[in-house]
Amino acid sequence: MGSLPRPEHPQPQMERSAWRSLNGAWQFAFDFGRSGLDRHFERRDALDTTITVPFCPESVLSGVHYTDFIPAVWYARAFTLTPEELSGRVLLHFGAVDYEAHVFVNGEPAGTHRGGYTSFCFDITDLCRAGENRLSVYAEDDNRSGKQPHGKQCESFDSQGCDYTRTTGIWQTVWLEFVPETYIQSVQYYSNITEGTLLVQAKLCGAGTFTVQASFEGRPCGEASARAENGFAAVTLPLSELHLWDVGRGNLYDLTLTFGGDSVKSYAGMREVRIEGRSVLLNGRPVFQRLVLDQGFYPDGIYTAPDDSALVRDIELSLAAGFNGARLHQKVFEPRFLYHCDRLGYLAWGEMANWGLDYSDPAALEAFLGEWLDALGRDFNHPSIVGWCPFNETWDREGRRQLDSLLAMVYRVTKQLDPTRPCIDTSGNFHVVTDIYDVHDYEQDPASFAAHYEAFRTGGAFYDAQAARQQYDGKKPMFVSEYGGIKWNPQGDVEKAWGYGDGPATEEAFIERYRGLTEALLSNPNMFGFCYTQLYDVEQETNGLYTYSREPKFDMAVFHAINTQPAACETGAQP
Repeated sequence: MGSLPRPEHPQPQMERSAWRSLNGAWQFAFDFGRSGLDRHFERRDALDTTITVPFCPESVLSGVHYTDFIPAVWYARAFTLTPEELSGRVLLHFGAVDYEAHVFVNGEPAGTHRGGYTSFCFDITDLCRAGENRLSVYAEDDNRSGKQPHGKQCESFDSQGCDYTRTTGIWQTVWLEFVPETYIQSVQYYSNITEGTLLVQAKLCGAGTFTVQASFEGRPCGEASARAENGFAAVTLPLSELHLWDVGRGNLYDLTLTFGGDSVKSYAGMREVRIEGRSVLLNGRPVFQRLVLDQGFYPDGIYTAPDDSALVRDIELSLAAGFNGARLHQKVFEPRFLYHCDRLGYLAWGEMANWGLDYSDPAALEAFLGEWLDALGRDFNHPSIVGWCPFNETWDREGRRQLDSLLAMVYRVTKQLDPTRPCIDTSGNFHVVTDIYDVHDYEQDPASFAAHYEAFRTGGAFYDAQAARQQYDGKKPMFVSEYGGIKWNPQGDVEKAWGYGDGPATEEAFIERYRGLTEALLSNPNMFGFCYTQLYDVEQETNGLYTYSREPKFDMAVFHAINTQPAACETGAQP
């Protein structure tokens, strides 16, 4: 099989030394009739074939590469445990399994999880024995049901338009973690840049003293402790040195968390995101958000990056083109991608893969909210995330309109759990209650595009193609969170290429169109940012600045120069 795939620790903010990756070769079987539970596949000695985890069976890297609809799959593998590893608690972690996972250890149920994008964990201590154990996983997936979010996974046999190859089953790292009986379950970090303090709230298993130690570039910066008897502790850590997380400057503090015999390596960033009128402020000043749409797809791994360097490269490609952040679009990205955003000072908007869900059905709340809460809890501590966007373009489904109460409730719960970040209820359309107003505008003519926002530039009416269903109050921060999408595929199959509008005839025409669209937004003092569609091509969608294999289509210095021009909201320029 070669070296272990994706061997790095999958959770850099909760890293223990006592862990073991279960990536690599697993037994595998399709279950087209969804009958494996009735036939007790979890007790079988062997399955039909093999697969390389954590890559989905649709991907080349999995070794299976089956791209038709897959209603259900089975996985199995053996793992061994020593008596010392069984002396505490054995935790089994899954980065993500799409969509409904049933987990068995030695033929016995360990737990069930619904949601294809978020991490989950089971304590399997009581199901394990010293020596060899058998782990089995059953996963069901139905992208066409209307009852589960699937993001950009296509509901048709062939990928088409802006929907792509599907992902089924395990698609992020699986690992074991060995903890003492008393251990840290989770933490949340709240930075106060005015006071120079970090509030740490911890959920704990057992009783004892919870301690946080901070350092910056190896220099001790503070320590605080609190006694915990009821599974919770909160400590306020004064920092002797204050270094702000900012665009292009990660400035991360290394943290060591201890509780009883448990020790966790973590990190945090000190920064503040605040709304003031129509401005979105980072650390008290306006920073124009030069965002790009990142879909998180890979030619050989589909949803899963082939290696950690591929995650870093996508950020570096974006920076090379002059962007300072991304909308992480229709997908909950893995924690290691967010870790690299954190350390590189790269802005990110956390989004859920809401497409596929029927927003007109009250049952959508049950299907959506639990997974969204898991995403909020898992990714809360990443300083790079400067806003949440639970929904994107909540179009009607078979003529039925969204339940406004669904979007409003998800917004309110998001703000209750995280009052430190702005939340966009549904990007583009149709807004119900939101901290930031955004629109999607794929007008391809720069003059017409600029005319859409000329009145808004001078304090007049705001152009909105969806004005019949949503209204801007004139007070909130506003930006065009999708624009461009310019097709460029001169060497490929022009008939199958997909993008917005007509593609330009020449490279020079492409650049001038890009320049005109982008400068219309940069020069508008009432815009706090933009998001260009998109960073790289994905399958038949050829409106990236890079190809799907991440090769530049143009001289990126040209786009870097356009994107990094001073923005009116940063310079205080008046219309």
